Amino acid sequence: MRIAVIPNPTKDKGLKNTHKLYNILSGMSVQMCMDEKYKESGINADFFCGEEIYNRADVAIVLGGDGTILQAAEPCAIRHIPVMGINLGRVGFMTETEQNDMECAAKMLVEGAYKIEERMMMDIAFMSEGKTLKLSALNDCVVSKPDAQMIRVGVFAGGEEITEYIADGTIIATPTGSTGYSLSAGGPVADPGTDVFLSTPICAHTLHARPSVLAPEKKIEVRLFEGANKFADVTVDGIVKGKIGVGGSVEIKRSSIRLKLIKFGRQSFYDILAAKLM
Repeated sequence: MRIAVIPNPTKDKGLKNTHKLYNILSGMSVQMCMDEKYKESGINADFFCGEEIYNRADVAIVLGGDGTILQAAEPCAIRHIPVMGINLGRVGFMTETEQNDMECAAKMLVEGAYKIEERMMMDIAFMSEGKTLKLSALNDCVVSKPDAQMIRVGVFAGGEEITEYIADGTIIATPTGSTGYSLSAGGPVADPGTDVFLSTPICAHTLHARPSVLAPEKKIEVRLFEGANKFADVTVDGIVKGKIGVGGSVEIKRSSIRLKLIKFGRQSFYDILAAKLM
């Protein structure tokens, strides 16, 4: 088994937990590979540049939080590589394994004693400064004000207008993203095994704006209308990717790729929800 190890050096100070994982895996019949920037870490692995690491792997182990998994989601989903998450963050809805369970989880991984949980992803397309951008996301796409002035947006599903409001912005989330920014903005929690889109307004200046649950078969469109602000930022899985102007729109559809998360069955999604957020 070839394992791509993806650490988050910000959360794993001095790669302490990565070294612990290396010591655990060293006693098993596996081949570790890492990004070449960790060549001087003292870990005996095969090192590769950039996304080549994913081309060499059968499975990926991510050490960090859900944000670290977000960064690895697209390259792993494209290549159908299952991802095991080790939680070094605070919440960790996708990083099921805690630090003290690392050895047990690694053993179960190598033995194949796990299940695969597939997560819906979204494809996003929009024009930004004359360029067409096409991206994929696991959590969400956010269209929001770039400064203090609110924006006027409309949300469409299958070409039909669902809602329109003046707000700080709007979030289009997957079920996986329902426990992220969307939840903070008052959106519902969706079971990650379902396929739906969630549309959640951000600080809408109206009494009628409410979150909506939209069918995954329909193309979602967020349009920027004439208002106090002439531009809006487009943020994909927490990273600003571009902007649209008045008359511009962001198109979102269910992606053909899905993230495969490794689960050991210790806790259900609702167990984690209760433990992390209650």
